[in-house]
Amino acid sequence: MEYTQLGRTGLKVSRLVLGTMNFGPLTDEADSHAIMDAALGAGINFFDTANVYGWGENKGRTEEIVGSWFAKGGDRRDKVVLATKVYGNMGADGEAWPNHDKLSALNIRRAVDASLKRLKTDYIDLYQFHHIDRSTPVDEIWQAIDTLVQQGKILYVGSSNFPGWKIAQANEAAARRGSYGLVSEQCLYNLAERRAEMEVIPAAQEYGLGVIPWSPLHGGLLGGVLKKEAQGGRRATGRAADTLADADSRAQIQAYEDLLDKHGLEPGEAALAWLLSRPGVTGPIVGPRTADQLESALRAVELELSDEVLAGLDEIFPGPGPSPEAFAW
Repeated sequence: MEYTQLGRTGLKVSRLVLGTMNFGPLTDEADSHAIMDAALGAGINFFDTANVYGWGENKGRTEEIVGSWFAKGGDRRDKVVLATKVYGNMGADGEAWPNHDKLSALNIRRAVDASLKRLKTDYIDLYQFHHIDRSTPVDEIWQAIDTLVQQGKILYVGSSNFPGWKIAQANEAAARRGSYGLVSEQCLYNLAERRAEMEVIPAAQEYGLGVIPWSPLHGGLLGGVLKKEAQGGRRATGRAADTLADADSRAQIQAYEDLLDKHGLEPGEAALAWLLSRPGVTGPIVGPRTADQLESALRAVELELSDEVLAGLDEIFPGPGPSPEAFAW
């Protein structure tokens, strides 16, 4: 496994991030524990979760599964850089009760303590804002965060799904307070969705944030979906199926798979390797449902794409270009 520092921090993290969103809804506790053991054994030390994972009546379940794995001992907690998130409503029984969501000082305090309890730990390495909060002043947010850092409950703070200007606003406000500010941004970024290159990634680089892409395979579209379909395997569903119903989009995915087949490359591994080659990227989040899917992701770390392949991928999936050139002269 390769390691890098998270943004401008001294914290060393693996180039792959283990995403846990499937733990609970799609992967049971025993298999989730086995995947975490395999990830740690392979050198992945960066685990990502969120308080709402488990979803609906089971929100919080994913953190509980991670916590029960930590409770097994064996230095599991000490070896892991643990990231979780706050924003979604955690009211009991799905009730959208006031002050049980977003980024008020009250909810941040409540949410941290609840996550610590579910995760069976006394600190969180990276506490991430899952979304922007348009109703809470940024100084209130940092006041709450500064208190938690002083209490030793969290060490670093990151954002998720922030636009570039919000990253700038947050870190300028933190600087005025003498706070350390955001150290990472978790955003939607992959070959088929490159809008983050316009402003989010440049802002992250300017302020020293590590970029953590989520959905690196774009909902499975970049994982060889057409080849699997032709072989009688699992068919695309949901948004992926809707995308493939469009003739132009289907032709684009077919061209992608044909290019990689020509070079003897597996689509899912190549999509991850492409992200690992991008400026500013700390590491993509991989969310395996099975141990086999984890093995495939691990191979991507050692895969170096040729200039010919990179040029071909850019031709099939051209990026928007930097801002403001992408939308102005």
